[in-house]
Amino acid sequence: MIYNSIIETIGNTPLVRLNRLNRGIKGDILVKVEYFNPGNSMKDRMAVKMVEDAEKAGVLKPGGTIIEGTSGNTGMGLALTAIAKGYRCIFTMADKQSKEKIDILKAVGAEVIVCPTNVAPDDPRSYYSVAKKLNKEIPNSFYPNQYDNLSNWKAHYETTGPEIWRDTEGKVTHFAAGVGTGGTISGSAKYLKEQNKNVVSVGIDTYGSVFKKYKETGIFDPDEIYPYLTEGIGEDILPQNVDFSMIDYFVKVTDKDAAVMTRRLSREEGLFVGWSCGSAVHGALEYAKENLKEGDVMVILLPDHGTRYLGKIYNDDWMRNHGFLEDKSFGTARDIIDARNGTQQLVVVQKGDKVREAITLMNAKSVSQIPVMENGQVVGSITDNKLLLRIIENPELKDAPVEEVMEESMKFVALDSTLDVLSSMVDKEKAVLVRDHHHQIHIITKHDILEAITK
Repeated sequence: MIYNSIIETIGNTPLVRLNRLNRGIKGDILVKVEYFNPGNSMKDRMAVKMVEDAEKAGVLKPGGTIIEGTSGNTGMGLALTAIAKGYRCIFTMADKQSKEKIDILKAVGAEVIVCPTNVAPDDPRSYYSVAKKLNKEIPNSFYPNQYDNLSNWKAHYETTGPEIWRDTEGKVTHFAAGVGTGGTISGSAKYLKEQNKNVVSVGIDTYGSVFKKYKETGIFDPDEIYPYLTEGIGEDILPQNVDFSMIDYFVKVTDKDAAVMTRRLSREEGLFVGWSCGSAVHGALEYAKENLKEGDVMVILLPDHGTRYLGKIYNDDWMRNHGFLEDKSFGTARDIIDARNGTQQLVVVQKGDKVREAITLMNAKSVSQIPVMENGQVVGSITDNKLLLRIIENPELKDAPVEEVMEESMKFVALDSTLDVLSSMVDKEKAVLVRDHHHQIHIITKHDILEAITK
């Protein structure tokens, strides 16, 4: 068959059976290998859909510029579409994305602007905000906004879901995929559930993201948000493409577990895939161990290709330096907590306590910073150096409630965050918090990290 342009080759990617990683699991585990798309990822599907829908609506005109915030793969899909249709591309990316992704986008003619990761979504420096600003400034430009553009989930409703149903001959019982913008799992699951209402969808989330808790409680908890390394899944916002009614369960996966599984997929199954593919498979298999039965068919979507991660996941030095290989040079938050053997209790004050009482408690416990609580939730923090400055300026604050002097809350980190990640988050004034498997909160200070490193 002869195609008129590269974008006509998008879709109809293969299903491949796992043969080793699924040992001990009942049922059949299949993976949908999206790197067979021309841009090497599932994002090609919705990139074309967003552009063509914009053309139909008159939003994108000939000679226009496509401007998008991307983790890399959406940008590649948009770049290929732009080449086929004659558009210019400008992409904003967070600085945690791999160098390979940036280089690949430049190779296909896109302009790339790198923005800081560790800023709020509405911060003018964030890659969301920069993309929106450029869209306002550049005439005849189109901002697809993959997070809230519903052409995203519709692309998977029209293509990915039907392909899975067709290729499994309607036998699929479970569908698992990572959740980032949400379009893939929402659109695919919607189609599959319309064919068989009993199909179970499993969303894979990462620690540092808000999705799992929001699905289970309806609460958007800022304390769940903290920096993580895995690229392409998880969010600190709620994109409109995430249809929680189409996602039955969420499973969270650590950076380390995702990275290790990614390499296992390459070495044990011959699937040279990207980091979030490891997240999807690890989380899906954890679910499958407890829930799949004989005769079930689970399809796991693998979003992209390993070439995006040659300098990270497939680099032994990078893996070792982040504590992702079996090298004890880097411990984790879990190691620090386990070493305490339950002997160290978290010291806290309540939002309504008097500042005088907080000072007395800090002196009695010999701590320099403590979390502030309200109704069992962390709502702020106080540190001795800033508290001292405030009281020197205004001695009457000693009899004020703590809420009048408290600072922003300490950040929560994942239990398996490595010491190098922890050290990058603990500045000279703030500790970090971590929840163990019993949901108890622990504090980790710079002193704790230094002590762990020297052991």
